[in-house]
Amino acid sequence: MQYQLSVTFIAIGAFVGSVLAETHIVQFTNNCGFGTPTLLQNGNILSQGATVEIEGALISAIAYLQTGGCGLNGEGCTLIETTLVNPTSPGSGSSTDISLIPPHAFSVTSGFGYFGGCDGAGADCTGPDCSTAFHSPGDTGVQVACQSDNVNLAITFCD
Repeated sequence: MQYQLSVTFIAIGAFVGSVLAETHIVQFTNNCGFGTPTLLQNGNILSQGATVEIEGALISAIAYLQTGGCGLNGEGCTLIETTLVNPTSPGSGSSTDISLIPPHAFSVTSGFGYFGGCDGAGADCTGPDCSTAFHSPGDTGVQVACQSDNVNLAITFCD
C-alpha cells in the first residue's frame, strides 16, 4: 500500500510540474517570397523558419529575415529583439521590439504579435522611418511588454 501511495504522489508531482513548466512558442510567417527567417540566442541558431517551442525562458533572442545581406547577428537588416519569460513581479515579464539601431537597418517589412496571452499586442515596421522601431537606444517607448505566463510570439515578414 505504501509503494502504491508513493507512485501516486510521484505521478501527481510529475503532472503538476508539467502543468507549471514554462514554455514559449515562436512562429514565423514569411510572405516575402525570398529569404530565411532566422532566430538566434547567444549566437546559436534556434530556428531557420520552423516554429520552435522553447522549454523555459527565452532570454535576449533576435530574429530577422536572412536575405543574404544580413550578418549573423542581423547586421544590415531589420531586427526583432525578444525576451519571453513568465513574470515573477510586475514589469518583469516578456518584452519584444523592432530595432533599426546601426549596424541594423531596414531591409523588409517586419512585425510581431503576442498570442496565447496579450493577444493583439505587437508592432509592425513598414519603412526605414517607422515610429515603432528603435532608431537610437533612448527609444524605449517602442518596447511591447506582456505580463502573461507562457506567452507566444508570431513574427511576420512582408505583410
